[in-house]
Amino acid sequence: MAELKTKYDRQLRIWAEQGQAALEKASICLLNCGPTGAETLKNLVLGGIGSITVVDGSKVEVGDLGNNFMVDESNIGESKAKCVCTMLQELNDAVKAKFVEEYPEKLIEAKPSFFSQFTLIVAAQLPEGAMIKLDRICREANVMSVFARSYGLTGLVRVSLKEHAVIESKPDHFLDDLRLNNPWPELKRFADSIDISTHDPVAHKHIPYVVILIKMAEEWAQSHNGSFPSTREEKKAFKDLLKSKMIAFDEDNYKEAIDASFKLFAPQEITSDLRHLLDDSCAEVSASSSDFWVMVAALKEFIVNEGGGEPPLEGSIPDMTSSTEHYVILQKVYQAKAEADFLAVEQRVRDILNKCGSNPDSISKMAIKNFCKNARKLTVCRYRSVEEEFQAPNVPHLHNMAASFYCLLRAVDKYAANFSSFPGQFDGEMDEDISRLKTIAVGLLSELGCNGVTLSEDLIYEMCRYGAAELHAVAAFVGGIASQEIIKLITKQFIPMRGTFIFNG
Repeated sequence: MAELKTKYDRQLRIWAEQGQAALEKASICLLNCGPTGAETLKNLVLGGIGSITVVDGSKVEVGDLGNNFMVDESNIGESKAKCVCTMLQELNDAVKAKFVEEYPEKLIEAKPSFFSQFTLIVAAQLPEGAMIKLDRICREANVMSVFARSYGLTGLVRVSLKEHAVIESKPDHFLDDLRLNNPWPELKRFADSIDISTHDPVAHKHIPYVVILIKMAEEWAQSHNGSFPSTREEKKAFKDLLKSKMIAFDEDNYKEAIDASFKLFAPQEITSDLRHLLDDSCAEVSASSSDFWVMVAALKEFIVNEGGGEPPLEGSIPDMTSSTEHYVILQKVYQAKAEADFLAVEQRVRDILNKCGSNPDSISKMAIKNFCKNARKLTVCRYRSVEEEFQAPNVPHLHNMAASFYCLLRAVDKYAANFSSFPGQFDGEMDEDISRLKTIAVGLLSELGCNGVTLSEDLIYEMCRYGAAELHAVAAFVGGIASQEIIKLITKQFIPMRGTFIFNG
């Protein structure tokens, strides 16, 4: 374990040991190991994914040497899946690796049950028809899938699964859970035990700003009919009141209180995102409900009862200017409240599991505690199937370059289905290919109900000029985006992309 901590030190700082454990349990299948697929899998192997299976029926050709760093000249004529698998294994010997020498499209048609054994499928460079079939198979088996593609100087990444619940969404900016405008009894007693009017300069400059704000808010409310500052003028007046209590210019704790006063002004209510989650039909649980929705149901009951309209307290406090004694006591007050909230939610989880006829201990204490800590930041992502997207894509602004590339990426697949090659793939046919691709693109726009919308002639020419080439620089970028989203899905940390990502190089 100590060796692994050293090996994965940097990433453990991002997704911690539970995230790394999830990666090490995951089994990934890659379909097509050209540069886009190989780059995606390389990032996952270096990150310590549990096992990989590479599926590709092609042989290494001379053209692969210029864009795929996982093969070399000595591999020409050999199985591409085997060569890429061997090279990836060398990057991290802790990862279990195997290969299947078969064309992905044939495997999708002949053996759909093959895919149910994996945690996630990475499908690189699949044509539209195969994407739809694979997505349908994965959804039926509850297997996550990520589609990645590079095409000349453009590319796409698309996540697909029915539902993805994120407990540790880790937003960049989120208000500290300090309950300054609604302190519970123990926090109120601690604040009352400190005299903020003391004339001792050392004691005065070491009062935690949490205490200052709670006591000054109480003083303000007494002279304003029980209400806190709400208008711009009132907020400015409150800050001026805080400044007036300073007895020295170097009192950092009062400066912190002024800077953090916005935390007091924030409304005392749960967020609209959390409200939508609590009101979701899945919060009405049954024996078949997932652990996540059982905990959401318990959270809903807690907020109505013990929580008094608020979710469980997170229990952590930010750094602040304070005496060590005051800071430690304040920390313990918050931790004790968080622990009490956790115990109340845990009991409700056990009761709900009992009512559903499930094992009341099937959800671990650690899982419930982590849920409570992140209760304000819960997120659920739901995805349309690939087939639904293709039938009715949300591309309202086709003069937008990304939307235009999206339509043209689909158009080149239709072109390949009709003519058994991609536009611009062979020399000497450029003018004819441009005309054919334009006709297909116009027909696609008509199918999507976008009559009257035109695509740039320059973009159509560019798509033909690309000739379906996988450029390594683009493949590496697209593979990086794909692997990033895969890590989010497996660790269930951070919010994965919710639509189709289009890269414009």
